[in-house]
Amino acid sequence: MASLLIVGADHLGNIPEHLAGLGIDEVLHMSGRKCQMTRKGIPEKVDAVLVLTDYVNHNLTKVIKQQAKEQDLPIYYAKRSWCSVKQALCSCADSCEWLKTP
Repeated sequence: MASLLIVGADHLGNIPEHLAGLGIDEVLHMSGRKCQMTRKGIPEKVDAVLVLTDYVNHNLTKVIKQQAKEQDLPIYYAKRSWCSVKQALCSCADSCEWLKTP
């Protein structure tokens, strides 16, 4: 079971359904519009972080990047289109290895 934290965008649309097709069972979402979001941390059960760059507070991006580095989590950046998300998550075989771990 893989879990992914998505940071950015008010609504995810059909992205969670597409992610389920890649083997991501749990999708957590943080909108990233408000400044108070910087106080929230990355949950313990997250396997990776995806930042949707076109709908996120820049300071939150900096904080999430630092927290992901401290927790040794992979972090990916994409626009809010499925093509961009899939390309960011699976750009090479090595980047999708975390998806294959049970």
